[in-house]
Amino acid sequence: YTGIATDAVRRVDEHNDSDLLAAKYTRARRPVVLVYQERCAGRSGAARREHAIKHLARRDKLSLIAQWQAG
Repeated sequence: YTGIATDAVRRVDEHNDSDLLAAKYTRARRPVVLVYQERCAGRSGAARREHAIKHLARRDKLSLIAQWQAG
């Protein structure tokens, strides 16, 4: 799942704890765990980056996650 949020921790909590606020996709796949995040200057940049990430190959997504978790 890839999405945009101004507060990632709050959004993960919403996905896990609220049937009203959770995305339909994540309601059936709980618990949701944050494995990667990026900061963007604005919403339009975040939407462009979200689109780009959604179109990456699985191996490239896993590489992003691994690099982020390695710090």
